[in-house]
Formats: sequence, structure tokens, C-alpha cells
Amino acid sequence: MPRPAVNVAVRAARSAGNIILRYMNRIDGLNVVEKQRMDFASEVDRLAEAEIVKELKRAYPTHAFLAEESGATGKGPLVWVIDPLDGTHNYLRGIPHFSVSIALLDKGEPVYAVVFDPLRDELFTASKGDGAYLNDRRIRVSKRDNLGGAMIATGFPYRQRSHLDAQLDMTRAILGQAEDIRRSGSAALDLAYTAAGRYDGYFEIGLKPWDMAAGVLLVREAGGRYCDFAGRDGIPESGNIIAGNLNVVQAMVDAVGANATPRLLMA
Repeated sequence: MPRPAVNVAVRAARSAGNIILRYMNRIDGLNVVEKQRMDFASEVDRLAEAEIVKELKRAYPTHAFLAEESGATGKGPLVWVIDPLDGTHNYLRGIPHFSVSIALLDKGEPVYAVVFDPLRDELFTASKGDGAYLNDRRIRVSKRDNLGGAMIATGFPYRQRSHLDAQLDMTRAILGQAEDIRRSGSAALDLAYTAAGRYDGYFEIGLKPWDMAAGVLLVREAGGRYCDFAGRDGIPESGNIIAGNLNVVQAMVDAVGANATPRLLMA
């Protein structure tokens, strides 16, 4: 049975998803701001986030929050980490691939997670120690032994173009062994798909906490592992992440580590 906190987060994610879908046919009329170069947010991001925060605060008024649009509020060991619309670039272009991501961290450790794809009505949930689920069906990472034949997901970070050469070198090294690489535009869904075994592994440079907090718990509870580019386990402060099943992660650490710059290998 889902834990109460997951049920609350699911309700919040579905409410946000309704807002996101309601505005899909009105994208051309949305108020869009460029927060920094090639980093956009729309009024839908803000409306969806406000709905999530409202639902969570109703149930947990003393918890702290870290949300993509409104930043950090409150203090304490329990922090809700929220990305109201992961895949904003896709959404604003009418590309049907985006999600809502909500996680609860206890002293920095993810303990509850929800990633919701409102278009496909796919709900990924996890509670620490209780496994990971897709619409109430237990999910597991893939069983692939190595990068041979693997399907890997990644992203080309618009905030981190200074690392583009290294990113291409890492991609080339992995693609030389793997079956193929996908770049979908939603880190939360990439991690959820990795947890479900749709992808064998995932790596990306420079993620923010709200991009990955829910997804990494899904991967771990599905039997996988996540770490930074040097193989250090846990949510990387650098935002440089590798995730997947145990064997594929190690193979990716080897391939990425051989091509990453010293800066990318820092904790």
C-alpha cells in the first residue's frame, strides 16, 4: 500500500497535471520568460507549482520546500523538492513529453517520490524500502550485463555548454558500445523509464535537485544505482549523474570517467 505522503504527492501531481493539460491548446498565448540563456518558464510552470505547494502544505504545513520556480522556503529536515513541469522546452513547442516531479527528502535523502506523465496517465511512485511502481505495478531496472545492446538516455544541457566537447566525447564512448542513445528532454521521465527498464541507463551533466530527486529514488527502489561521474553514490552536488542497473552503471562510470574533464569528476 502507498504511504500517506505518497498519496498526498500523487494528489498534488495530478492537480498540477490537470493545469498543464488545460493550457496545452493555448501555448501560443502563454506568458513565457527567459530566466537565463535558453532556460524558459511559463505561467503554466508557476500555476502548476502553486497548486502542488498548496496541496502539500495543506497536509504538511511544517515541512520545507525547494521548488524550481519559487526557490527554497521554510527550514527543517523534511523538504519537498518540486519540478512542476519537467520538460518545459518540450511543452512550449508542443512536443508531447513532459512530467511533474515531486520528492520528499529527509536530511537530504529521498524517501518518497512521484513522477507523473499527465499525457499518458503514467504514475511512477516510490517509497524508501517499499519498491518502485508504475500505476500500482512493481517495476525493476533492466537485467542487462553491460553496455552491449544497451539503450541509454542522456541530455545536452543548455546551462552547461562549456562542457559540450566532453559531453560529445562521453556520448561517443558510450555509443561505441551501446545499441543507441535517446535524448527526450525530461530528466525525471528519463530516470523513471530507467527504473522501469525501458532504458538501461542514463547520464547527464548539471542537473538541479528538482530534476532528479524523485527519479533517483525510483531507480534505487527498482533495484538500481545512481552516482556521480566518478562513481560516488548518492545525489551528486555537481548535478552530474549516472543511473541504471548495477552493471550498466559501472560500465558507464568507466566510459564517462575516461572522457570527462577533471571539473566534471569533482563531487
